[in-house]
Amino acid sequence: MRSSEAQVISRRAVLGGAAAAAAGIWLTSTEAASASDQGALAVEREAARLDGSLVALRRDLHAHPELSGQEQRTAGVVAARLRAAGLDVTTGVGGHGVVGVLTGTRPGRTVAYRADMDAVGPDDGGGGATGPAHLCGHDLHTTIGVGIAEVLARLRERLSGRVVFLFQPAEENLTGAAAMIADGVLTATRPSEIHALHCGPFPVGRFATTAGTGMPGQDRGRIVLTGADAPARAQRLAESINGIGTVRRPAGPADLEQLLADLQTPGGPLARFVFMQAQAVGATVRVASRCWPEHRYTEVRAEIRRRARAAGPATVDFPTDPFPAMHTPQRAGQALDRHLRRTLGTERVLALHATIPFSGEDYALFLDRIPGTYTFLGVRAPNTGIETSYPHLATFQPDESAIGHGVRVMSGWLLTRTRS
Repeated sequence: MRSSEAQVISRRAVLGGAAAAAAGIWLTSTEAASASDQGALAVEREAARLDGSLVALRRDLHAHPELSGQEQRTAGVVAARLRAAGLDVTTGVGGHGVVGVLTGTRPGRTVAYRADMDAVGPDDGGGGATGPAHLCGHDLHTTIGVGIAEVLARLRERLSGRVVFLFQPAEENLTGAAAMIADGVLTATRPSEIHALHCGPFPVGRFATTAGTGMPGQDRGRIVLTGADAPARAQRLAESINGIGTVRRPAGPADLEQLLADLQTPGGPLARFVFMQAQAVGATVRVASRCWPEHRYTEVRAEIRRRARAAGPATVDFPTDPFPAMHTPQRAGQALDRHLRRTLGTERVLALHATIPFSGEDYALFLDRIPGTYTFLGVRAPNTGIETSYPHLATFQPDESAIGHGVRVMSGWLLTRTRS
C-alpha cells in the first residue's frame, strides 16, 4: 500500500473519533429515558395503524425490484408516501435518491435516517437468481424508513428538531452514498448523527448492535504475468494468493450458525481476518480482499506483491485506495444498545463483537463524516432454517413482521435523539 493510502485510513480513524466526541450528548440520563417512555405508547398506537399498509408496500416493492442506478419506480413510490405524510421531499439526489425532511414542533437537533432501495443482481444472489431480486432486504429497509417517517409525522407535536430521511440508491455497487454526498445531501441538511438498520439472520424481533465494529471495506488489484507459461503461472499464483485468506464463505447452514456465534464472541476468530478472492483469467490474476482491522490492507498488499514476484515476471497494480470499512463509533453504538435493552429487554438485544467478512457497506461513507449507528434487524421467522434469513442467498425469505419491529424501535429512538 502506498503511504498515502495508510494516511487515508489513519485520517479516517482520527476524524471518526473526533466527530463522535463532538456530535452531541449520547443517551445516558434518566430524563431522556423517561421521555422515551412517554412516547412509547404513542409510537405503538400509530405504528399499529400502519402495519397493514406497510406490509402491502413491502410486497409492492418486492414485486418490482430495481438494480443499482435504476430505482426510478421505487423512488417515485417513496416520494409519494413521504409527501402524503407531509414531509418536504427532494428527488433525484445522487441519482434516484430521495430526501424527506420532517420538522417537529419543538426545538431540537437534526438527525438522519438512511434506507437503501436497490435490488440484488443475478450474479450476486448466492445461486438460483435469474434476474433482479430483493435478496438483501432493501425492500424491507425502504418500507421501514417510510414507516418511521409516517409514524413520526403523525407525532409531529411530540417531535423535537428535524429528522432527515435518506433513501439511497445504488448501495449494492457501492456508489450511491458517495453520489448523494457529492450532491450535497449532508451539507444541505446538516444532520449531527445518522442511523440505519439492515436485515440480519437473527430471530425476528431481536436486534444486533455493532458498537465499535461494523462491516469490512474492500481492496481490488490486478496482476499481469508475462513470459513463458504465463497462464499456467497465473493459475498457480491465484491459488497461492487465496491461501492468504483466513476465512472462507460458509458452505451450509451449520457454517452460517457458527458464523453468528463467532460474531458474538469477544476476541473470537473474527476479531482479525482476511477474506481473499483471487481468480486467474489467462495471464491475469484479479484479486479482491476484505480484512479486519482495516489497516491490515498494508500487509495484505505487501504479501500479494511478494507472491507475485516469486511467480516470475509480472506487474502488480492496485488502482485505487481500498473502499473504506464501516465503523460504528463505540459511544454511539453503546448508547443505542443501552436504549434497546431498557426498552425491549436484554433478551431481545445481541451485541456483535466482530464483522461479517463477506460483504461491505457504503453507509461507511456517511459514518466517516458524522457519527451514528448501524444495527441488524432480525428477520428469521420462527422454526425456519438460517438460510431463509441470510441476505444474498436465493433462499432469503424474511419474516414480514420484522417491519413493525423496525418501525417501532427506530421511531422511538429517533424521538429521543432529536431532543437537545
